[in-house]
Amino acid sequence: MSDQITEHRLHFKPAEGFRSRAKAVVDTPFLRQSFRGAMDFLMSKRAAQFPDPEELESLRTLGEQIRQYNLARLPDLLEQLEANLTRNGVRVHWAETPDEANAIILGICQQWNAKLMVKGKSMVSEEIELNHAAEAAGISALESDMGEYIVQLAGEKPSHIIMPAIHKTKEEIARLFAEKVPGVDYTDNVDALIQIGRTVLRQKFMEAEVGLSGVNFAVAETGTLCLVENEGNGRMCTTVPPVHIAITGIEKIVEKLDHVPPLYSLLTRSATGQNISTYFNMISGPRKPGEKDGPEEVHLVLLDNGRSQAYADEQLRKTLQCIRCGACMNHCPVYTRIGGHAYGTTYPGPIGKIVSPHMLGLDATAGLTTASSLCGACGEVCPVKIPIPELLMRLREEAFSAPHPNPAMRGQGAGYSPLVSAIWRGWAFVYRSPAMYRAVSWLTSRFNWLTPSRQGAWTSVREPLKPAAKRLRDRVRERG
Repeated sequence: MSDQITEHRLHFKPAEGFRSRAKAVVDTPFLRQSFRGAMDFLMSKRAAQFPDPEELESLRTLGEQIRQYNLARLPDLLEQLEANLTRNGVRVHWAETPDEANAIILGICQQWNAKLMVKGKSMVSEEIELNHAAEAAGISALESDMGEYIVQLAGEKPSHIIMPAIHKTKEEIARLFAEKVPGVDYTDNVDALIQIGRTVLRQKFMEAEVGLSGVNFAVAETGTLCLVENEGNGRMCTTVPPVHIAITGIEKIVEKLDHVPPLYSLLTRSATGQNISTYFNMISGPRKPGEKDGPEEVHLVLLDNGRSQAYADEQLRKTLQCIRCGACMNHCPVYTRIGGHAYGTTYPGPIGKIVSPHMLGLDATAGLTTASSLCGACGEVCPVKIPIPELLMRLREEAFSAPHPNPAMRGQGAGYSPLVSAIWRGWAFVYRSPAMYRAVSWLTSRFNWLTPSRQGAWTSVREPLKPAAKRLRDRVRERG
């Protein structure tokens, strides 16, 4: 079965194809309706969890303060976390790039002669494309989160960071299970499909030499890894196999256990509209002498992958406040119409547009910075008050301004066009001079018939812009 799962290799898709991928979804009414219905459902569930606007705003402010407090102390907290985890018996590894992270994880697997790695939900493992690296090394990596398991069977990437298979219908999943899982007949009964998945995965937990998980919060003062989940697969991955490997970005750290409950409350209510998740795991070390269960070894891989670049800039550092709830996606008028696959990156939607440039470079993601209406919905619902629209404007400036000798970001100036720059300089010159503005407006109104019918991307979905035959000042003058 693992051979069937790993037969497809998928990689990041270039941002240049975003427009065509988005159009393909928009041109498919069924997909449009599915995304719209799913997002409306998630938005209503979240709204029901925050009936008191004052309580919500107070909690959001607290969440923002906690994240900013810990980010301000990030270097020291990382050292403290490493020291306390090491004292607890957890082996800490540092990775600057996805390749380094994959090498560390696969090196541990090879030390244990592992043939099967069973994985709990981890967007960071998606970020480094661990499954592909494991396949190349002859190790089967099996997703155990039900949504991740479904998209893995389908040879796809998750389309949402919380609900990976939200783009799939039960009928599609039924056909997928019937085709990919040996001995399974077609059924579109949801309970039966879930039971099929659990039956397959339960045996794999027992067979795997290595279990891998993500981390929601890493507590520096105690050396504790906190894991939020609903299915119990995370608990199985972290306790049944003899080796547990956790992987997380360097920003997922808090100083104290006291900082976890407010963030946990914001996470579950913002992500899935739950008061609290089904499981909350706190892992502080491997199995101790005399204990009957738990892994023999626990490893933590701390990944940078562009995060230190964001951290170095005071404004861009706010990107790292994210707790990966997905609320910004659920409320985004762009994401709700095109889904996650159109973006072509691990993290789609508003948060993906401000995170991905640090991971992949602006030269690969400049087009995504403009894939937003800047309506502000993402910033209004973010539980830790990340100013996403403000950061998108900053990234646009970095992407489309002239290349700088000491850029703040990798790929700065990737979208720069001397022609476009000259046009905007001309526009600024006209608008700075009242006399020039009057002259230009007079000419454009008299010769508006020369306006081109094609105006780039604007006329791909809109009527062409055409100056009025009479200026406002002319109309006012005629009326006396």
